[in-house]
Amino acid sequence: MNLLAIDGNLTYTCGNLGQVFSGTFPYFTHIAIVIIKIAIPILLVILGMLDLGKAVAASKEDEIKKGQQMFVKRIVAAVLVFLVTLIVQIVVKFISTTDSEKTTVANCMNCFVNGEVSEKGCVASGEID
Repeated sequence: MNLLAIDGNLTYTCGNLGQVFSGTFPYFTHIAIVIIKIAIPILLVILGMLDLGKAVAASKEDEIKKGQQMFVKRIVAAVLVFLVTLIVQIVVKFISTTDSEKTTVANCMNCFVNGEVSEKGCVASGEID
């Protein structure tokens, strides 16, 4: 995962598909995916720990059980968020490399999802005016 593969000061073309876009768009898309993949599960686990801590501080058995249930739900949500983003990245990477003879939309999507620059995906074409 190279966050600096896409230069925000360049324009990129999706191979021979003819779609031209600023480098900032795929860069920020990739950064958003990285944030979703890392920060959201951490945030969900921290919030779950706070819920459980409040329940333990209340010293009521039903509050502790509710806190435990909420903590488990947040951990499951964190794992699902992480796995969904990881699976999407793996699928896009796999699809984009299976057809190496021509440029496809999947090769261009690889630029946005995984932040990779290649001759079949995002091709740097010059400075932004």
